[in-house]
Amino acid sequence: MSLFKPKTKYIYRLEIPDMRCGMCEAHIEEVIRKSASVKKVVANRHKNLATIYSNEPLNIAMIKEEITKTGYRVLNIELLEN
Repeated sequence: MSLFKPKTKYIYRLEIPDMRCGMCEAHIEEVIRKSASVKKVVANRHKNLATIYSNEPLNIAMIKEEITKTGYRVLNIELLEN
């Protein structure tokens, strides 16, 4: 058994300014999890960000569309180096 976890290959950061509470964060996380196969997703209303961790490239345009359908805006999407 390996003592280390393999590194996440892809990290995406989405700017979502309309999150106001913990339920907003949970809703964004749920939409992202249902839209794509992700390793982890963390929404933070204080920073207006959702960070997605994935081992494979994602269809970010489709994820943005699914988030927009729920009434939230996605202002910026960034692929971070890992």
